[in-house]
Amino acid sequence: MESLPHTRGCFVCGLHNPIGFQLDMVSDSKIVETRFAFREEHAGFRGVIHGGLISTVLDEVMAWVIGVNAQRFAYCAELNVRFLKTANPGIPVIARGELLENKRGRLFLVKASLLSEEGELHAEANGKFLPIPDAQSAKLFRDFAEDPTRWLGPASAVWNQPLD
Repeated sequence: MESLPHTRGCFVCGLHNPIGFQLDMVSDSKIVETRFAFREEHAGFRGVIHGGLISTVLDEVMAWVIGVNAQRFAYCAELNVRFLKTANPGIPVIARGELLENKRGRLFLVKASLLSEEGELHAEANGKFLPIPDAQSAKLFRDFAEDPTRWLGPASAVWNQPLD
């Protein structure tokens, strides 16, 4: 597994987002995963991580697995999450995403899971993602704090150009 680049502002992977997760993503060119522990302030009910934040992380690994496999990013059009076991602050978890199907670059079907380090399933998600138009992608690529071209191809070479 190799490290994926960070953005500056993303809530999940952004290095410069002071209220974000600042997660490190890795990939083997097929799956994307991140290992981390939710913090106490991520709880809904005391000691139980808020389902919306779990969904956010699952959405992120699914978006990244599309980026790695299709060399483009996509917006989530539909997200279905099934919660099986509570996640708790301070306990390490693994979020993993996998591309199921690329429908000619027009629709991406993906799945993700949140697992304990022992492999116990906390939550699983399926999503349908629509590609971000090229004109918008250029602006997104410029938010990268590190060179994304190894993973996201030549179109991402604008990453170090200033934002408009």
